[in-house]
Amino acid sequence: MTEELGLRARKKRQTAARIWQVAVDLCAERGFDHVSVAEIAEAAEVSKMTVFNYYGTKEGVIVSPMEEHVGDPARAVRERQPGESAVAAMRRQFLEQVAVRDPSIGLSGDPRALKVRQLISETPTLSLRMVSFHMRSVQLLADALAEETDDTLLARVAAAQLIGARNALIVENHQRTLAGDPLDEIAKDCAESAERVFGQVEQGLQGYPGGN
Repeated sequence: MTEELGLRARKKRQTAARIWQVAVDLCAERGFDHVSVAEIAEAAEVSKMTVFNYYGTKEGVIVSPMEEHVGDPARAVRERQPGESAVAAMRRQFLEQVAVRDPSIGLSGDPRALKVRQLISETPTLSLRMVSFHMRSVQLLADALAEETDDTLLARVAAAQLIGARNALIVENHQRTLAGDPLDEIAKDCAESAERVFGQVEQGLQGYPGGN
């Protein structure tokens, strides 16, 4: 039974990956607005309903790899070590992601990841989707901080600063990737920048909430 469930889960992942790959390739070639869900389904050899079941919307197909990481900052704070500040936890998580060249922070050698960034910059509906991801990420982090401090307002301020710092680093990675800079060079510089950027935020928040 366990083996059967494992096989089923693997097949679902493979199907989801195939739909995403086909969608990115088609939309990059013809433009997001000129590709239908039916065409994506046909090229991926699945039904139109299957595409909707996996991703909900056409926009969801393209940006799903990013949506999966909306809760990363909140998780870093919730699972941080005793005595560790929120800034330190997010910096540590981010540097771990840099070390493994995590695509979610703009470090990827996959050509399709580059296509996705181009599609987002060219397509207003995808850009709006990214704005909604940003807002949700801030809210999730603010909720996590407010649970500890009972100060919702300060939690929102801190969350906005932390997510803003993180996103600034990610945008820099995307811009350099689009410019064709070598991935290892981008990652090296990103790690150095992360220390500086999060250090600046740490000075402002002064160990909030309850660091060393």
